[in-house]
Amino acid sequence: MHQILFKMDWIYDPWPWFIGGPMIALVMLLLMLNGGKFGMSSNLRTICTLCGAGKSTTFFDFDWKSQRWNLVVVFGALVGGFFGAHYLSTDTAVVLNSDVVNQLQGLGIHDAGKSYMPERFFENIVWTDWKSLSLLVVGGFMVGFGARYAGGCTSGHAISGLSNLQLPSLIAVIGFFIGGLLMNHFILPYLL
Repeated sequence: MHQILFKMDWIYDPWPWFIGGPMIALVMLLLMLNGGKFGMSSNLRTICTLCGAGKSTTFFDFDWKSQRWNLVVVFGALVGGFFGAHYLSTDTAVVLNSDVVNQLQGLGIHDAGKSYMPERFFENIVWTDWKSLSLLVVGGFMVGFGARYAGGCTSGHAISGLSNLQLPSLIAVIGFFIGGLLMNHFILPYLL
């Protein structure tokens, strides 16, 4: 009997949607009740303002103390990600269709399906390889510019904007998905 009570293997498996979904809904409810909006790009704006970016650009010239909760979100994401990766993950393999694994291996991603973060993109050699570094810089610029141009990032529009039934967020999310599909199917294979 005590083996059943103390066996906690379930905690190491990915949590199902019916646990994660209500947790996201609870966070959204708490934010809406307190006048906040969820999104990660607003956290970056708060951090840049805290570091003094408001002295050179008016976009960062605002009262960051009114957005302190953004710093709590960043801290929670970092601590939660570290805790989940190091203490709650026993198997980092990703269940992928064998055709997808073969396609990715054909593109040079030999550990496809073995981990969430392929070594090809997340190993330290990326800092000395001009092609990989260029992809990071250009991709980072495009993501930052796109998030600013769209008035928020994917998580902000998809979670916060859609839950508030905002039409601009629906349009932005559709654009994010179309851009992701185009990138994945038509551009990324040529870059790898």
